[in-house]
Order: sequence, then C-alpha cells, then structure tokens
Amino acid sequence: MKFQNISKLFLTFSLLFFSSAEFKSQDKFPDGTAIPKWFKENKPTDINKLGKKYIITDFGVKNDSTILQTKQVQNIIDEASKNGGVIVVPKGTFLISSLFFKQGTHLYLENGAKLKGSDDINDFPVVTTRMEGQTVKYFPALINADGLDGFTISGKGTLDGNGLRYWKSFWKRREWNPKCTNMDEMRPRIIYVSNSKNIQIEGITVKNSPFWSTHYYKSQFVKLLNLTILAPKEPVKAPSTDAIDIDACSNFLVKNCYMSVNDDAIALKGGKGPKADTDPNNGENRNIIIEDNTFGFCHSALTCGSESIHNYNIIFRNSTVKDASRLLHLKMRPDTPQHYEYITLDNIKGNVKTFIYAKGWNQFFDLKGEARPRKGLANNITIKNIDLSCETAFSIEKSDLFDLKDFTFEDLKIKALKPEMENLNNIQNLKQTKVNVTKVASLTQSYDKKDDSDIAAK
Repeated sequence: MKFQNISKLFLTFSLLFFSSAEFKSQDKFPDGTAIPKWFKENKPTDINKLGKKYIITDFGVKNDSTILQTKQVQNIIDEASKNGGVIVVPKGTFLISSLFFKQGTHLYLENGAKLKGSDDINDFPVVTTRMEGQTVKYFPALINADGLDGFTISGKGTLDGNGLRYWKSFWKRREWNPKCTNMDEMRPRIIYVSNSKNIQIEGITVKNSPFWSTHYYKSQFVKLLNLTILAPKEPVKAPSTDAIDIDACSNFLVKNCYMSVNDDAIALKGGKGPKADTDPNNGENRNIIIEDNTFGFCHSALTCGSESIHNYNIIFRNSTVKDASRLLHLKMRPDTPQHYEYITLDNIKGNVKTFIYAKGWNQFFDLKGEARPRKGLANNITIKNIDLSCETAFSIEKSDLFDLKDFTFEDLKIKALKPEMENLNNIQNLKQTKVNVTKVASLTQSYDKKDDSDIAAK
C-alpha cells in the first residue's frame, strides 16, 4: 500500500515536472502569451475536398494571351459560387483584368498555368478599395476576395502582373513631376484580400506587379506558404512592388516564401494621418509570424510603416536575407500617431546594406490642418541570434518626434564597414548581451548608393 502511494506521488511529480518543462519551452509571442497551435498546423490545400472543379478551358476560355477574357472567367466564378468549387487554370497563358471571387470559390493554378494582367488600365474598373493607408476610390487587383471565409489560392502556376508598361509610365511621370504620389500613376495590384478569414495562399509564383504585389486588409487567420514573389530592380525598376502588405490584420503567418522585389518585402500597414488611430477604417496588426523565409533584393526585409499605427506581437525569425537594403526599418511618420511594440527578430543570417534603420519618414507628409499628433514610440524590440555583414550597422536617428526605448540585443555577430555604434545612444534603456560588431575594410557584396526609399525618407 505504502509502495503504491509512493508510486503515485512519484508519477504526480513527474507529470508536474514535464508539464512545467513543456510550458517553459512553449513557443511564445514577444509579450509572453502562448502562440496558438494554428500557426503550427500547416497542411497543403487539397482541392479535391473543395467541391467541383471548373476547368476554365471547358467553359470556352481560350489559351490565348492576346485576348482579354475577364468576363468569361468571371462568369465561371459566378457559376461556381452557386454550390462552391475550384476555378482551375490549366497550362497556358490567359489575359485578364480584375476577377472577384465569391464565398465557396477557390483558385487553383496548374503547373505551367498563368493568369496575366492587362497592361491597359482602361480594362480595370474603379472601385472603393484600400490603398496606402486610406479607403479610397482606386483600382482593384487582378485577384480580389472580400468578405470570404476559407478562400484559397494554390497550385504551381503564376499570377503575372505584366507591369513593365506601368513601371515605365511611373518613372516618366516622376521625371516630369518629381512630387507625384505613388497612386498618381494608375496601376493595379495582383492579390487583394479584405475583410476575410481562414485564408490560405500557397505554392504559386506572383511576379511583375504594377503596384503592391499582395495586400491583405482587415483579415484574420491568413497563411501564406511556399510563395515566390518577384519584381525586378533592373533594367527597369518596378516601383512600389511590396511583396506582402499586411494592413490591420491579426493572426497572420508567412512561411517558407522567397521574396525579391523593388520595395519592401514585408510591410506592416494600418493607416496614416493625425487622427488615423480613431478612424474605424484603420487598425492594428497583431500576432504576426514571419518565419523560414528567404529574401533577395528588397528595400527592407521587414518594415513598420509607412502607413502604420500599432504593430504588436511581431515575430520575424529563422530566415536568410541576401542583398536587402535593410533588415529592419522603423518608419516613424511625424504626421501619424504610431506605436510599434513587442517585436522580435531571431536567427537571421546573410547580408544587408543597413542592419537597423530607424528614422523619420516624411514622404507625402500631411497634417490635414490638424495639430501634430503625440510622439511616435517603438519599444520592447528584441533582436537576437544574428549573423550578418553590412555596410552600416546602426542607422538610428535621435528625434523630438519619436522615442526608441527598451530594446534588447543578444548574440549579435555583425561585420560592418560603418558600425555607427554611437547611434545606439539614441535608444533609451538598451540591453546588450554578447554583441560583437566588427569593423571591416571591405565586403564581398556592394550595394546601390541610393534606393527609392532613401529619397522618400527626406
């Protein structure tokens, strides 16, 4: 009897010990809350479970890249929405403008399939949409999903924005009017998902966007898996082609993707203007995990801003960055109330032009007649397990318009032409452990003297 009691007691202590150990090792957000299982349960989309397959060529759509067939494909989507189903694009190239997916419909791009965007803006309607932190009349994307639950895009095919004509027109307009805004040159995005939940986009290639490549607004439980997102920097720069814009979203995963674009790879948006935090059209980004990705050329691998109000619980980890202008860019707008907090960068290697860039951002500054908003703030930023080479390590500005405080650096191995260690004095309450910044005479990688974001910051 006594032996049984001792055995039960031992078992109880064992369970408590292992439960405690499991709890301690449990993956957590930067604020200490547990990361839900949803972020770990990643399964490929099985289109066989999504209803009838609607192969577009079975419904009269021709494999012809020279004729616009938007209406024909939209008719198939409308028909599929009656009972639900998958719009299947077979091998071939099909020219479209804007498609609008409906509840119960999905998109599957077979290997070798391409939906190619029209390069004539007259083929696109003008609608109420979200663009650059504002709800405005503008142009929809090639693929649009609004108010949907469970929408998926999958396959091995391509969404091609066909952006060359738009890029050339943008730079010609900028040459004529250096103050023209990004939206003055009329151009569509490739993917726009808004007011939706339980979204999964995986496997496809998204390239040559005329404007932002993919944009997600006021959506939750979104997974982007195994994507390739491309836009060139030469011979013609593809302006404003952010790979992924996350705009007032929560519970968002970006995993196993490759991004190389002529703007920010991942930008956290949310709104802009002196009263942006009281506008119901705006919002915060919360519980965002960006992991196991590879970044080619881009302005910044991770950017807060420029149209951003509150970013909370952001994890960027286990990734390789090659040839980015910046690893982390904190864009501090003096015309917008901003708070970036509980952001962790962990286990990043590669090369960048600038390791951390935190400065005022004045592009299209507009107080709209209001008084200047309260100070911006970035706090509880943790950066650890970093192995990078760069031109400049710390490009961090002291300002009366924003505060940087409560940063933690752990296990940093940085090789830099210009360490600029003195700029760390601009961070209040900086904690450093095993920070090794080595000044070097040269690097194997060279960078452009300026990129578009250098100019825009002024």
